[in-house]
This record gives sequence, structure tokens and C-alpha cells, in this order.
Amino acid sequence: MLKSLTFLAFLLLTNSYAQENNPIFKGWYADPEGIIFDTTYWIYPTFSAPYDSQVHLDAFSSSNLTEWTKHERILDTTAIKWAKRALWAPSIIKKENKYFLFFGANDIQSNNELGGIGVAVSDKPEGPFKDYLGKPLIDKFHNGAQPIDQFVFKDKNGNYYLYYGGWGHCNVAQLNKDFTGFIPFEDGTIFKEITPENYVEGPFMFIKDDKYYFMWSEGGWTGPDYSVAYAIADSPFGPFKREAKILQQDAAIATGAGHHSVIHEKGSDDYYMVYHRRPLNETDQNSREICIDKMYFDKDGFIKPVKISNEGVRANPLNKNRR
Repeated sequence: MLKSLTFLAFLLLTNSYAQENNPIFKGWYADPEGIIFDTTYWIYPTFSAPYDSQVHLDAFSSSNLTEWTKHERILDTTAIKWAKRALWAPSIIKKENKYFLFFGANDIQSNNELGGIGVAVSDKPEGPFKDYLGKPLIDKFHNGAQPIDQFVFKDKNGNYYLYYGGWGHCNVAQLNKDFTGFIPFEDGTIFKEITPENYVEGPFMFIKDDKYYFMWSEGGWTGPDYSVAYAIADSPFGPFKREAKILQQDAAIATGAGHHSVIHEKGSDDYYMVYHRRPLNETDQNSREICIDKMYFDKDGFIKPVKISNEGVRANPLNKNRR
């Protein structure tokens, strides 16, 4: 008996036993964007509920990836007069001491409806956010892309690009300096289609070793085939040739794993995939929760398949891994 207690104490002290850190916080959420501001990790997800109940956004902050603080209703439809429902897939970026939150609203099905992609602004990452434009930034279907699932990306040269699109089409457009509109490309077009093979929704981009890693979700979000794939290119405009599927459900753990983002601390070798999935005992399409698992690369820079887990990741305080 004493020997067993001693071994248990050893495991507790070394933290080598299996912890269950997934999901990372309570509640039904989806479409998480993970990002670092100063010395804090942040996650901005969709509130996962029927469309008419999706009228607000919450945010979560952490100093170590395992202990999270909830910031309630950082944005809601009372602050966005044109948004009525289906507040989706927030994407955030800091520019000149302001935090710009891009979001989708109203789930428009045609050019004759009010809605699309909007922008909100705040002086703090926890909000409150207010409507920046008083109208949608994108309110029409361009190149067949439903105006949802936006991701704002800062390139190496300082340009800001917005990647977005549902209904199997993905566009990129260059934001102007104050985020009130777009700068046309050299050929005069504003929205350039970059849709890779099997693309459905949820675009995401990051740079590693001067290569552009473009990622997206495939399959149907309510079904077992929901997943994440990626491509690598030399330019933010591609061409994006599909490499492989790197995130998908595990029948022993959870279903519907997808619509992700990637967190990476500058100067660190650690990459984390933040995504949503559905517990095995849940059949409601909106019963989704946020999880984090480690993402690895092989010696040639290709992403290895991410193994979804209940353990998730261990505490990783910022600024500890910088070279």
C-alpha cells in the first residue's frame, strides 16, 4: 500500500500522468481563433447554438493554455444594428493599439439580403467591441463565395489580407490601411479566388520558414467527414495545391473535428492547433466544444496528422520557450 502511494505521489510531482485538458473550457463553442496578445493567449469562438440564438460572442484568455478566463459578451447584436442572428467565426488582429474583430452575421443566402462580414473595434482585447463601419464590409457573393468565415492575415511586407468564404469558394482581398475597404489588385479585381481542392470553409494562414501554410475545413460541419487539410505555397495568393488531411475525428474520442486555427509563439518551436469537435455522446449539431492539441512538422516542413486527444496540452506559460 505504501509503495502504491509513493508511486502515485511521484506521478503527481512529475506531472507525468495523463491529464484531461480537453475540452479547454466549459460550454458549447465552435470555430475558434487562437491568438497571442502581449503575454496572454486568447481564443475567440462562435457561440454554438441555433442561428437565432447566436447573437453574441464570448472570449477566453489564459497565461498558460490550460487555465482560462471567460470574458462574456464582448460583442452582441445590440452593438451591431444590422446583425440579427448567426454571429459567426470571429477573427481578430491588433493594429495601432486598436483591436479589430471581423465577424460574419445573418447567414445570408443571396445578394438581396442584409448581412455578411462586418468589423468591430475596441481598445482592449476583451472588448467591449462596437460596430466600426455601421454596415457590412462584404455583403455580396463574389466568385460564388458566401461572405462568412473570415480570417485576417498580416503578411511579411505589412499588407493585411482577408481570406474568407463558404459554399466551397475561398477569396482573398487586400484590406486598406484603415480597414474600411479594400485595395484592388494589379488587374483591377478586388476579390481573388484561391479555392484549393476540397475546400468548404474556415480558411486560416500562417508563415513558417518563409512558406505560406494555407489551411481550411472540408466535409460537412454536422457530419463525421468534417476535417482540416492544408497546402504550402510561396505566395499568399498560392497556388494552393492540397497536401493532405491533418485533422479529423477519432471514433474513440470525438466526432466532427474541424474549423481550426493555429497558435504559435514567436521564437518557439511549439505549434498548437485549436479546433472544435463534438463529444461522442452528443447528437445535437450545436453540441461542440473547444480543444487544443499539439501540431508537429516533419524534417521537410510538412505537417504531421494531428492526433486529437482528451489530454490536450500541458501548461505552457508564454515567454518560456523563446530562443
